[in-house]
Amino acid sequence: MALFVSTIVNKVDRKGRVSVPAQWRAALASQSFAGIVCFPSFTHPCLEGMDMERLEKMAESLDRLDMFSVEQDDMTQLIFAAARQLSFDTEGRIMLPEDFIAHSGISDSAAFVGRGRTFQIWEPEAQRAALADSMRRASAQRPTLKLEGGA
Repeated sequence: MALFVSTIVNKVDRKGRVSVPAQWRAALASQSFAGIVCFPSFTHPCLEGMDMERLEKMAESLDRLDMFSVEQDDMTQLIFAAARQLSFDTEGRIMLPEDFIAHSGISDSAAFVGRGRTFQIWEPEAQRAALADSMRRASAQRPTLKLEGGA
C-alpha cells in the first residue's frame, strides 16, 4: 500500500488534466491499476484519493456492516457509487471529471495533500484555509497519537 506525504500544488490544464506528484506515482507503480481512485469527500470540498489496494480494504470493512443497513447503504453510496478510477496518461496526468471539479472548486491548480495511506485533492486556497482551521484546533486541543508497538 502506498504512503502519501507532503502537499504539492500542480497546474490543471484547460482539459482538466493534472499531473499526479512524481513521488506518488512511484509509490503506486507496483499496483495492478495504473492510476488512482477518487471520490468527492462528504466532509470537505475536496476529493478523497487512494490506491486500489486501500479501496479494497475499505470494501472489506464495509463487508463487516450489516447487509442492507442504513450505515452500509450510505457508505457504499458515498464511496463506491461515487468513486472513479482515474488512469495515468503517458505523462503521469489524470483527467479530473467535471463533477469532481465542481465539487472541489478546482480551476487552474490543484493541491495534492498527503494523508498517509490516502490523500486529498483541493483547490489550493480552500486547502490553506482548512489547514489553518486544523492548526487552530490542534493548538487549542493538543491532540496526541499512540504509536503501534509503543515506540
